[in-house]
Amino acid sequence: MQAQFDYIIVGAGSAGCVLASRLSEEEDVSVLLLEAGGRDWRLDWRTQMPAALAYPLQGTTYNWAYVTEAEPGMNGRRMTQARGKGLGGSSLINGMVYIRGNALDYDGWAANAGLENWSYHDCLPYFRKSENFDRGADDYHGSSGPLHVTTPRPGNNPLYHAFIAAGEQAGYPATDDLNGFRQEGFGPMDRTTTPGGHRCSASLAYLDPARKRSNFTLITHALTERVLFEHGRATGVCYLQAGRSHTARAMREVIVCNGAIASPQLLLRSGVGPADELRALGIPIVRDLPGVGANLQDHLEMYLQYECRQAVTLYPALQWWNKPAIGAEWYFKGSGIGASNHFEAGGFIRSDEHSAWPNLQYHFIPLAMNYDGSNPVKAHGFQCHVGSMRSPSTGHVKLATRSAFDPPRIVFNYMTHEIDRREFRAAVRLTRDIIGQQALDAFRGREIQPGAAIRSDAEIDAFVREHAETALHPSCTCKMGYDADAVVDADGRVHGLEGLRVVDASIMPRVITGNLNAAVIMLAEKIADRVRGRTPLPRSGAPYFIAGNASSRLAASGVIPRHRDDGPHAPL
Repeated sequence: MQAQFDYIIVGAGSAGCVLASRLSEEEDVSVLLLEAGGRDWRLDWRTQMPAALAYPLQGTTYNWAYVTEAEPGMNGRRMTQARGKGLGGSSLINGMVYIRGNALDYDGWAANAGLENWSYHDCLPYFRKSENFDRGADDYHGSSGPLHVTTPRPGNNPLYHAFIAAGEQAGYPATDDLNGFRQEGFGPMDRTTTPGGHRCSASLAYLDPARKRSNFTLITHALTERVLFEHGRATGVCYLQAGRSHTARAMREVIVCNGAIASPQLLLRSGVGPADELRALGIPIVRDLPGVGANLQDHLEMYLQYECRQAVTLYPALQWWNKPAIGAEWYFKGSGIGASNHFEAGGFIRSDEHSAWPNLQYHFIPLAMNYDGSNPVKAHGFQCHVGSMRSPSTGHVKLATRSAFDPPRIVFNYMTHEIDRREFRAAVRLTRDIIGQQALDAFRGREIQPGAAIRSDAEIDAFVREHAETALHPSCTCKMGYDADAVVDADGRVHGLEGLRVVDASIMPRVITGNLNAAVIMLAEKIADRVRGRTPLPRSGAPYFIAGNASSRLAASGVIPRHRDDGPHAPL
């Protein structure tokens, strides 16, 4: 088969769904979207019921289930890295947490030469454009976008409210909107679910409208083997489907949206990357770009678990005899505990005054078990997921072979820097202080994990090495910028080549403070306007919080200009 399209988009994850939908709004262009996985069957409760979020992580139907090489800072553990396979990509299997990151993350991006248009005030209009917020539009939120965002309802589990109150009693602020004026503090955590209580994946939000258009073509179970080039220009792709090889030509652009693991993998197979690595595998060099696959970043997190003295947790929902009623209420009414992801409270704090903006994130859940559903505590319990946000440890993605069927070699280098160890020690101690507050006295029982006996730096370090897990936020392997290691420019165009872009979490210059999905959708919306030749949305002037003791250091480091003309700020 050989076909011709204006745009070929590789990967139907969050970014690919956004680009396919937005580009196909232009009636005079044709768009092909290739996805290596299958469809997002709406009758499969595993991906559609928010409370069932652990199930699609199990097996490989919806999960590429990557495994790292031995991690040197984690006792040589080979750690899993779930990535979505199928329409919607990782938005089909993620925890549905809607967190945008901190405003200073984006100002930090914009401090790099050539990325000035990636400041928070440039990005906020695209967050608003994508969003359909259930509380309505304001300076920070939109209400007419395709992505449904739901706020936790009053009257939910009392443990959520107790946790937020405990954070306040420990001396941290409360915030009513972790995506609004102030991220720092404890408050309710929004989620990407529909008003009817279903997962709102990028496929549901963006592809459903696109599928009705005659200029849009979708092919699933299509594994893209390589990008094709002629005289330094991407002209199409070669992909494999049902054991046969097919070629599709792109008249305008090929846009790679495979994510932080698979996007550099595809570029490398196509001859774009470090020349020495390509030569070693016998891959013809199209463009020597040393940064492809480098700079891999992620968030590591650990679970602090406690027994609960009151029977108010989700523990009964794990019992098989209660599951039919929970499923029936969700299926027929879209309500009940099946309609929530149960990460309804969280927070962001600074571990010490040296952090200019929050460097620890919390997810709270009234249940004690691993994120993938394994090792549930057989008792009423609750837990905090806590992890550091901007680790200086970076890793890489490299090819193991030239075959598209072989997984890449992945190393994150978790916990290999002293800053990592210092922040995780602080995370354990600060979390214990929060959980020890009066607001949780009526609920708090025995510390299950790490256990009260784990106290010293060495003991905490050993616990983290053995038990911490990925928060599933891989990023930065094809970073934006103009330095020697940058792979793409400010519009996602691959340096030194024509007709080729990368648009997904891999192009982040640095991982953001929080979950990635909302940010990936934002950056795809923003770059979609650039591809279409549209004038960028007007910059926002909405104020955002900067801690008073951080302002001068941020200005000195260039993260924020000393004199701003783009809106007020409110130092503490």
